[in-house]
Order: sequence, then structure tokens, then C-alpha cells
Amino acid sequence: MTEARPRNAAQTRAEEILAEVTAEGEETGVQVAAYLDGELVVDAWAGLADVAGARPMEADTLVPAWSTGKGVAAALVAVLVDRGVLAYDTPVAAHWPEFAARGKEHITLGQVLSHSAGLPQLPPEVTPEELFDVPAMGSWLAGQAPLWEPGTASGYHGWTYGVLLAETLRRATGRTCDALLRDELAGPLGVADSLLFSVPDRLAGRVARCYDGDWAAYLDGMPPHSPFLVFAPRAVLPVAPLANRADYRRAALPANGTMTARAAARMYAALVCGELDGVRLVSPATLKEATTPRTAGEDRSLGFPLLKGYGFMLGGAGSVVRSPDGGFGTNGSGGSAASGDPAHRFSFALTKNRMSLNGLDKRLFREVRAALGIRRG
Repeated sequence: MTEARPRNAAQTRAEEILAEVTAEGEETGVQVAAYLDGELVVDAWAGLADVAGARPMEADTLVPAWSTGKGVAAALVAVLVDRGVLAYDTPVAAHWPEFAARGKEHITLGQVLSHSAGLPQLPPEVTPEELFDVPAMGSWLAGQAPLWEPGTASGYHGWTYGVLLAETLRRATGRTCDALLRDELAGPLGVADSLLFSVPDRLAGRVARCYDGDWAAYLDGMPPHSPFLVFAPRAVLPVAPLANRADYRRAALPANGTMTARAAARMYAALVCGELDGVRLVSPATLKEATTPRTAGEDRSLGFPLLKGYGFMLGGAGSVVRSPDGGFGTNGSGGSAASGDPAHRFSFALTKNRMSLNGLDKRLFREVRAALGIRRG
């Protein structure tokens, strides 16, 4: 995809902020992009993709964006629901018979997407090698009992969201999540090589190296019995060394994504505008179904309220998603984020390779919208 780099007050402000945070060493490499009314209005990048090689961050650098990929997976499922290939209220076991074991026969695809299936857990001693063997991990989950009655509560399914979706999609369609993403969503939008679950070897040279800021220390401070460690045991905590592994890069695990900010913003622009450059991903009815609140109350895994639709986190006051009421998206470990705001036909994405808790996504979201004259939300 080739697009002219825009020039307006929002672009200038984004460039200023990126230059500031990379010059001061607060960030290593950053990309930010935004669409308004179907037009790319911010497309900025700065810093380094790899410090050792002094490789610059570019517009097409692929950045491990962690759970920002959950929103990509949610959009892909919405495309398949819109076409009648899947349905949110269909039991997972209808596609994956072995999954019905131990009281899971009624768990629906929608409950998996809304993190209310009761299956956030991984084996406590799981290794990265075991986690990245997605079919084997799917077989392990198929044999587990839910930690709570499905549908009665929600608790973030950090890694298992991707394992469950990968196997369900494969069973339902006969195609991998990577092939579905390429053919049904990213390809039509012109970003097939920039919006990915796993990274093919031919694109490995475009991937940024990740670095830990204060994110790793934050996770290291988790107490031993923290619910967080149920869905992300210490050996598979989402920290920079894990993202830099070749087997992580190759794992077809739609709990995570590797992408450019430009590609993520383009996907959300297509969703909030209904159509982008002649491409319609889903109908308004399906998007409404996917972004209607499905959970309320405290998230059992994270310990704070987190309003969820079918795979998207929902915006509004107090939300972790940088979007107002009616908006939706997902954030990734260490500060990457992407979201859409239908009321203003606005989308936003930030990718960065230094994992930190500095709130750069919130700052850029606020200042870009202000520069564009979007004063509400």
C-alpha cells in the first residue's frame, strides 16, 4: 500500500511528539497513524527498529504489538460472521467436537471472544515451546474444565483467546487463521504484508526488535498468586525477550499481532466508515453485534472493570481503550494500541518497540484528535 504522507496540524504535532520521546530515550522506535472520514491524516514514525544495527523505524517496519492483535482477530471473526461462515451464538464444540469435554459443550464462540468462557488458564509450568505449539495447546485446553460457569463472569484470556480462536477457525473453515486474515481482511485492504498473526520468514527482516522499559519490572512485581499469572505464567510473560524469539514470530496465535500502525489504523477505518476505498468488511448490523457490551463488572483475571464486546474492548470513561463511548479496539502489552470511533469516523493506531507504561497512546490520541478539531470523547 502506498499513500502520500499527509501534512496538517495533526501530522505536525504527531511528528513533534515522536521526535521528543525518541530523542529523550523514552521510546526506541514508534509509529502512529490515524484516519478521519476514510482519509489517512496522520502517518508518522521515528527512532530505531533495532538499536544494535542502527536500523531506523520506517513506515513499513513490522512491530510486535501483542494483544493489539486481539482486535484484528475480532475483526476477522466479524467478517466471517457477516458472511454466514460463523455465528457468535454457535457452540465451539459444533466445530470442534473434542472441546465438549468436562462441561464445555455449550460454550459459544461469542463467549470465547468476550473472555467469558472460563478458560484463561495455561499449565503453570508451560514453556514458550509448548505454548507456541498451538494445536497441542488446543488439545490441552479441550481437556480442561472451566474455572467458572461459562457466561456468568469474564476474565481476560490472555494467551488462550488466541489458542481457542485458532483451533475453532481451523475446524470451522479448514483454513488457518493466517490464511483467513490474508484472504478475507488484510488482502482486500491492501495490507496483507503489514497486518499479521505469524510473520513469514520472507518478512522477518522487517520486524522491529523489542526492548523492555518499565513493563518487565511491573510484571516481575506481580505476587506469586496473582490471577495474572494464571493466564500468563512467568515463563510466557509478554516481555521483550519473548517477542524477539523466532518461534514467537512464527506462531500462528491470534492472541497477538505483528503489524504497522498504518495497517491497523486502516483496518479500523474500514470498520468505522463502513467502506474504505471500495472495500466493505462487515455490515453495520454485524459491527453493532460485535461491539455491543457483553460483559460488566470486575474482570476476574485483571482485577478491574473492563467492558468487552465480541473480541473488542469498548471505549468510554475509564476504559483502557483510547476511544470514547461507542468506540472499540484493543491495547497490547507495553503500550501499543489501536481503536475506532464510529461517531467521528476516526481511527487511531500506535505501535512501539520499547515496552513501557508511559501513556504515550493516551497522549497521542488526545493531541491528534485535538489538532483535527475532534473535541468530544
